[in-house]
Formats: sequence, C-alpha cells, structure tokens
Amino acid sequence: MTFPVPDRAAAAALGDALRGLAYEADTISELIGDDIAEREEVVVAERRLSESPLESMIRLLYLELPVAERKIGSGVAEALVALGLVSRSGSTLAPRARVVPVDETLLASDGFTRDSDDPPDYVATYTPTARTCDLLTPRPRVKRALDVGTGSGIHALLAARHAKHVVAIDVNQRALAYTELNAALNGLDNVECRNGSFFDPVEGEAFGLITCNAPFVVSPEQRWAYRDSGFRGDDVTAHVVREAASHLADGGYATLLGSWLIVDEDAPEERPAEWLKATGCDAWILTSIESDPLEHAATWNSSFFADAGTYAEALERWTRYLGELGARGVGEGAILLHRNGGRASLRIDEIDEDSLEDADAQIRRAFANRHRAKDLLDARLRRAMPIRVERELGRKSADVVLDEGTCSILPATPEAVALVERLDGRRTLRKLGADKRAVKLCRELVGLGALQIVD
Repeated sequence: MTFPVPDRAAAAALGDALRGLAYEADTISELIGDDIAEREEVVVAERRLSESPLESMIRLLYLELPVAERKIGSGVAEALVALGLVSRSGSTLAPRARVVPVDETLLASDGFTRDSDDPPDYVATYTPTARTCDLLTPRPRVKRALDVGTGSGIHALLAARHAKHVVAIDVNQRALAYTELNAALNGLDNVECRNGSFFDPVEGEAFGLITCNAPFVVSPEQRWAYRDSGFRGDDVTAHVVREAASHLADGGYATLLGSWLIVDEDAPEERPAEWLKATGCDAWILTSIESDPLEHAATWNSSFFADAGTYAEALERWTRYLGELGARGVGEGAILLHRNGGRASLRIDEIDEDSLEDADAQIRRAFANRHRAKDLLDARLRRAMPIRVERELGRKSADVVLDEGTCSILPATPEAVALVERLDGRRTLRKLGADKRAVKLCRELVGLGALQIVD
C-alpha cells in the first residue's frame, strides 16, 4: 500500500471542502443506508447515489470507487493527490484510502480490508474495538493526554478536543503518517506523533488521560501490526496495565482495551485482577467477550475462511498455542483506571459492545462514588441517568436497565425497583424503608454510576 503524505495545507483544504459538502455520517447514512463496513456492500450502496458533488465524493472516498475528476473539482482533486489518498489516471481519480466521518471527526485510513492480503502495516478505520474504546473513555479537560498504539489516530484526535496537548505513539510509521494527516484534516495542531513501541517514547512522563487500543490479541504469530504484539500470551495486556498506571497523573484516567487468558473458568478475570493489585489505582474491568480456544482462533483467523486448508492449519496452530499456555479460554474487554490519591479498588462487570453508548459521565461518576458508598442506608441518593424498568407478566422479578452509557441490566425484586423509582436525593434509604435487596440494588447502581450520592 502507498504511504499517505501528511501535507498540512492540502489536508486543511480537503477538510474544508468535505465539511462544506456536509460529508457527515448522518448525511451519508440518509443517502446509502447504514454504515458500509465491507466491500461486498458497495455495489448496492453505489446504486443509491446520484451525480451531485457530495455523492461523487462519497463514491470516491467512502465507497472507494473511481470518479471522473470533473465531478470532484480540480482544487480538491489536487489536495487528494498531494495527500496520497487518490491517484490520477488521465481524467479519472482512483481511491487509495478511505475517509470516514466519525461524529464531527474526519478519519482517513487504509481502505476496506482485503482480509489475508492486507499488508503487515495495514491501518484500520473506526473499527468496533475503536468504537468501544471511544465510548468508554472519560473526557475531562486535561493538560496532557496519551494514545498508545494510535493507528489512524482516532483516539488522539478525540482527546485533542479536550486536552491541551496529545502524544500519539505507534510502532507503525504509516499509522503515524495517517495520524498527522488526520490531525490537519480536522484542524488540530496539538497532536504530537512519536514512533516507538508502547510506552517507550514517553519514559518518565505523566498524563491526565491515557487511551490504548494497541494490538492485544493472544496470538502465536506476528502477522499484522494492528493485531499481533509479539508478546507471549496475555503479557501485552499486563504490560499495558502496568505502564499505563505508572504514567498516569494523580486524578487521571486510563481506558485500555486488552485480552487475558482464562485459566480458571470459575474466575475468568483472575489474571487482570492480579495485575491491577499493583497499580495503586481504582480499577474497573468491563468484560465483553469470553471465548474458548477454538472460538478465539476462529474469530481472529476468519480472513482465511475461503481457503479451507489455510484456515484449518491456523486453527490448529492457535489452539495448540493456547493449550501450551494452559488457557481454558480468552477474555476480552476494557480495563479502566483512575488514579485517586493512592486509593485502590476493583469492580468487574460485563458489557455488550453492541449496546454501548457514550459512558463518559457515567464512568467519572462511578469512580467518584467508589469510596463514598460504605453505609448506604444513611445516604441520600438520586438517579443520575435514565433508568428503565422492564417487567413481564407472570414474573415476580424485574430488570433495571440503564438507557445510556454501559446500558447495563440488573435483575431486581419489584420492591427494590419501586424504591429506586422513588429516589429523589432528599430522603435516606433508611427513611425510605429500604430492605436488604433494595440496598443491594442501590449499591450496584451506585457502583455503576447510575445513582448520585447527595452530600
């Protein structure tokens, strides 16, 4: 694949042009439907488009289809060529990359995956794991933020909107070129790129926010920079947890995606819990996936599915490797840290990545509640986010559902649910007549950040 050129002037011109055309997620969705994530979906999507300047740009940069230069305009075409995002052949522009709008951010990256044909330095777009990291990142205003394994730079760009200065690290030089290009594309001048492995380029430095969606897959090979770290087993996640904690300023937050070996099926988060004991931070493990060795191998080798022999060989190699590590399975998810004056605690929950919404406020509230919820009976609580109750006829129990953030679901008794519905921040749980099950439910909701403790 070609190397993108981080020409700031050309990137700024392209960014202005795309924003002027309303090249936005909602507009694209209205024109061609939901997010197009695979090349096979392009044929149908393209047939929904007319020949307007915006729709021609969508063809070129979103669907990765050749377009006549006259439909784009010579000025924008020159910027695209200068950035290495397209090539020119006569009067036709051919895409070399893809530009995806992520909320208000324009994100250039390599195009649709070619599965097993992707080069080792392939730079992915806004993937499902990138989305998870985004939605689970607290966003306080900080002086310095750090993004490790930055890839296309999406988490560095998002942090740059609430941090004075952001350092973006990647061992992949093509990824850093995209990050520099994307910073200019979005008019950001506070993102600094550093080449290196994990935290090596920031030795001795501290940050108020750290994000890391680095290659965390438990893998026996080193095929792709975005997937394979070269560490043995889950050592990469242990390393990230340890290093993130050591670089976290007091009061700071970290959102780290990772995976870990499950050696005891009755205690699937035992290994990350052990790593977190030494961090001196409040921690929150949010598990999204638990796979047996074969499921794990199949998920991360699906690009070989069309070649039955290669696929079978990969499954054998990966499951044998996990067996040698003594793994009964592999867990994946997010590990959140908050450095809180040396206090340390741990909470573990499960999440559904597909149901997640922006959890910034919920996460900060949950950590703020950590050391204030010892005697809830004499606490005054109020609901801090939308809470929905689901009841079914014939069932004695009900479910309490968070309609934002982690969208967690908690089982509860009707009596406990009724008490939660009465919380207004004025009366204590004791005065409201809370029983043990109601207090237990409230404690869970406080821990999740769904309830606010009123002083």
